[in-house]
Amino acid sequence: MAYEDKFRLSVHAVILNTDGELLLLKANYANHSWGLPGGALDENETIHQALHRECYEELGSAIIVNYLSGVYYHKAHTSQAFIFRCELSEGLDIKLSSEHSQWAYHRIENLSEVQRIRVDDCINFDGSIKSRAF
Repeated sequence: MAYEDKFRLSVHAVILNTDGELLLLKANYANHSWGLPGGALDENETIHQALHRECYEELGSAIIVNYLSGVYYHKAHTSQAFIFRCELSEGLDIKLSSEHSQWAYHRIENLSEVQRIRVDDCINFDGSIKSRAF
C-alpha cells in the first residue's frame, strides 16, 4: 500500500423503531437497492461530521449518535464502512432527499447476509468495536 492510494470511506446509521425494525432508504441510483442512511465522507470531514451531514441530507433532520459499533471492509467496493447506532430526534418527520424514493422499517432477518451481520453487530454491541472483511 502506498500513501497515495485511494480508498472509499463511508458512514451508516442503524436506526430502529420501537418494534426493533430497521430504517432503510431506497436509492434512486445504481441498482435502486435498500440501504442504511449514510454515505461517503467528503474531503476534510471526520466520520462523525459525515454521519451527521449525510443523515441530515437524507432524512431531513438531525440524528442522535449513540456509538460506533464496527468498521467493515468491502472488497467489491474497495471501501471501509463505519457503522453507528443512532436514533431519530423525537417528533421527526422524515423528508427524503432526491437520492431516495422511499423509506420503510424492515425486519432484520430479511436483510442480506452482509447487512444482517453489520446490523447484528451494532444491535448486540458489547463495547468492543467489530472489524470484519467481506
